Amino acid sequence: MTQFGCVCALNLNGQSYVINFRSSKSGKRFDFHASRSDFVGCSLRIPNKGATGTRARKVSSPLQVVCVDYPRPELDNTVNFLEAAYLSSSFRTGPRPNKPLEVVIAGAAGLCTAKYLADAGHKPILLEARDVLGGKVAAWKDEDGDWYETGLHIFFGAYPNMQSLFGELGINDRLQWKEHSMIFAMPNKPGEFSRFDFPEVLPAPINGIWAILKNNEMLTWPEKVKFAIGLLPAMLGGQPYVEAQDGLSVKEWMRKQGIPERVTTEVFIAMSKALNFINPDELSMQCILIALNRFLQEKHGSKMAFLDGNPPERLCMPIVDHIQSLGGQVRLNSRIQKIELNNDATVKRFVLNNGNVIEGDAYVFATPVDILKLLLPEEWKEIPYFKRLEKLVGVPVINVHIWFDRKLKNTYDHLLFSRSPLLSVYADMSVTCKEYYNPHQSMLELVFAPAEEWISRSDSEIIDATMKELAKLFPDEISADQSKAKILKYHVVKTPRSVYKTVPNCEPCRPLQRSPIEGFYLAGDYTKQKYLASMEGAVLSGKFCAQAIVQDYDLLVAREQRRLAEATIR
Repeated sequence: MTQFGCVCALNLNGQSYVINFRSSKSGKRFDFHASRSDFVGCSLRIPNKGATGTRARKVSSPLQVVCVDYPRPELDNTVNFLEAAYLSSSFRTGPRPNKPLEVVIAGAAGLCTAKYLADAGHKPILLEARDVLGGKVAAWKDEDGDWYETGLHIFFGAYPNMQSLFGELGINDRLQWKEHSMIFAMPNKPGEFSRFDFPEVLPAPINGIWAILKNNEMLTWPEKVKFAIGLLPAMLGGQPYVEAQDGLSVKEWMRKQGIPERVTTEVFIAMSKALNFINPDELSMQCILIALNRFLQEKHGSKMAFLDGNPPERLCMPIVDHIQSLGGQVRLNSRIQKIELNNDATVKRFVLNNGNVIEGDAYVFATPVDILKLLLPEEWKEIPYFKRLEKLVGVPVINVHIWFDRKLKNTYDHLLFSRSPLLSVYADMSVTCKEYYNPHQSMLELVFAPAEEWISRSDSEIIDATMKELAKLFPDEISADQSKAKILKYHVVKTPRSVYKTVPNCEPCRPLQRSPIEGFYLAGDYTKQKYLASMEGAVLSGKFCAQAIVQDYDLLVAREQRRLAEATIR
């Protein structure tokens, strides 16, 4: 991956500079326009192995890092990555089927199910309801040629199955790795940020502990100590302890552990909204502990990467190409209208909205859980496996894109936690993403959450509310009335039911990928896997679904033979 580096800091006398350099691979020129107020004690390097820069601290002017790509971290030898890679390889190296199964898969999470079934020698038929790939990672191009997305997607080092998938497809270079930091806005100091920096030279969990200890702007030392003591049971008890906390919300768990309320306010409101788009009084503590365990136990677990362009082309199409190269099919505009059953309540076929019918040897529903519940046949609704799904509900979320008439300075080449009551995380995509790069104008992509009360409101109302929050994050550059930076255009993408809402006591309701209906399977982040509602969870659920079908091969072949025999007798 090509590296770019540029860093900043303090005010002198307002002289102007332009720094430009070219990517050695793409030939693209990167210009950075700055006054001398942006550059004192500045280091600019384009190293061979990594992009580095000096950072000035405790200054009034905001720090700025522009177009910095870091090398892919060393993930391939971690235990979790090796487990993920082994599971992937099992599909490629297992026995080839004498008769490949035709597996009909409905839904975007089925991309991974189809990929691994194709690897195992079967013939998946993936049905996508819309005319665009990706489901929760879908994106669209507007009339100006600019992309707008369903969500602001971050790829963590702690996503071993997702990282393995990129490697299997040969697209590791499409991830733009960022500095190993977490950056939070300071609501009580508009325009300022506080950082948790994870030293590359230290192993886990010392690097995470160091990052927490070195940050004295968000938590006091007594609060850090109480939080650390409260966290000890999770660190010592491991996964069994984490799973046992599913019955408590984040707020309830914090109180039970004697952790000061301010720790939740300062850190975990932002973290809860980033993980599941809801506040800590609703979120199950299991979700937070799973993330903390991954971040503290894996050196690069909390390191983040952005995709280098739009998800449908840069991530989904390589999966589709792979599936089709192995004889599978991917069909767009194929929305399921009905699951039609046989007399024994097994699936006979999927009926599409256009009247077409699709039959196969096995069937997978990989849609969001809310769509499954809408299409669930009456004959199945009282089966405990399906009845438990009633508690699982998708959470609403809104993704906002705003193009401004100028380049905003008070930003970073990174994901930023807004700590706003209306916004979750945001990024200046004109800096963080190569395809969206623009040296003259910023495009902010923001997650508006919680969105329950806003999902039915007009786009203009949402933009007005967003601008009021941005005026606090960019006090010198943005005002709510646009007397400063002006909006050139915006897009608002509403998802009324996104990832499942990870509230307390929903863990027992999450289904295994193999259903009690012979030949019918589920995939999606709401199904049983340890990464909950995330892209990593969706990928792992797809692998588990494919694994269940491969394991059931003999049963499915025998089922098809029985069906043919019965048809002959008739």
